[in-house]
Amino acid sequence: MYTASTRDLDSGLIFYENYVTIAFIWETDVQLFPGREPLELISFVKGTVADIVENCLIVENGGLGYEIYMTGQDLGKVRIGEEKKIHTFLYVREDILQLYGFFSKDDLSMFKLLIGVNGVGPKGALGILSGISADELRFAVLSDDVKTISKAPGIGKKTAEKLILELKDKMSIEDVLEQAAHGSEQSKEIEATDTGMQAEAVQALTALGYGSAESLRAVKKVSVDCASVEDLLREALKNLL
Repeated sequence: MYTASTRDLDSGLIFYENYVTIAFIWETDVQLFPGREPLELISFVKGTVADIVENCLIVENGGLGYEIYMTGQDLGKVRIGEEKKIHTFLYVREDILQLYGFFSKDDLSMFKLLIGVNGVGPKGALGILSGISADELRFAVLSDDVKTISKAPGIGKKTAEKLILELKDKMSIEDVLEQAAHGSEQSKEIEATDTGMQAEAVQALTALGYGSAESLRAVKKVSVDCASVEDLLREALKNLL
């Protein structure tokens, strides 16, 4: 039978005291400043991957194991024993204290936008980002693509429509393409003219009847230099045929 050591008991006591302190600070901040976003008390966790369980990663740091809910895509990128840095969001309610994490700051930012929509909780937001990438979601919102968003587990048509309505004014097609270019290994920068040309090509593809997500992917896959929207559109169509 396992017998807890003094060190284990001390660590458990410290964790409990930290739990109570975090919950108190978060609740006090919400009560004093109801219109402001709550304090972010754990911005990231960096440590060794101790275990991988369903929907969660266990990261050991300072003798404690942090349970972090993540998307299936992110969980598939890690192995036990690796050291990882995970950007996190601390979700606090009266009887809940949960960490949600992402390897990408962009995914974390999108997660925060999603949970700000009435009817979308953290698990629902995680489900959406497990199905489509952050930049594909941006374009789905901008193109009123209810079908793509409602494919996510637990997200029906009405919730998808509400999500589009509440997030549309917080995004632009240029943001989508700039984010895609920023993460590209081929180019870390993108000219404003290129961004505008890509936006036109994506919009032209959706006008032809292609889905918003597949149109965005097709344009992003174009690796040759294009002098005009027509050239870019022609190359993108090759990726769809």
